[in-house]
Amino acid sequence: MEAILFDWDGTLVDSLGAFHVANAAVMSAFGLPFDEVVYRRHYVPDWRQMYVRLGIPGDRLEEANALWESTFAAGSDLLVAFDGAAEALARLRSTGAVLGIVTAGHREVVEPQLERTGLGPLLPVRVFGDDLPVHKPDPTPLRRALELAGHGHRPATSIYGSRPHLRMHGA
Repeated sequence: MEAILFDWDGTLVDSLGAFHVANAAVMSAFGLPFDEVVYRRHYVPDWRQMYVRLGIPGDRLEEANALWESTFAAGSDLLVAFDGAAEALARLRSTGAVLGIVTAGHREVVEPQLERTGLGPLLPVRVFGDDLPVHKPDPTPLRRALELAGHGHRPATSIYGSRPHLRMHGA
């Protein structure tokens, strides 16, 4: 492999606690019930659709999103690297592969997390959710990451690893 790219939330870092706190704050602000059972019953990968299913009026989604983003950013100290992530990334880097992330998370939120978790130096290629006008699953962010990886990095010799998580914010 020439380039190995990863999603951030739920793949390299355990962000479930921060996701839960942010979603609970949004539901509380809108006077809506929120617990794990309610969340699981209404969960869909598209956060906009999920919020409507949870009872947030469609015309107030941007307000809910702004609250989610500020709460998530403030609670990102709950986010930790998965055990062994740094060691695994170091081993992959030792093979000569270029490593990076392609995330829906915004740069101003994820950059500090990269540094705080110690994973930043291992992930020089970075494409954030606010870097481009389109988002995953559109292939443009992955193509941009391969451009950043340098000349000769091709989809045929690269890989992207992602793990589904409980709120694909910005997707």
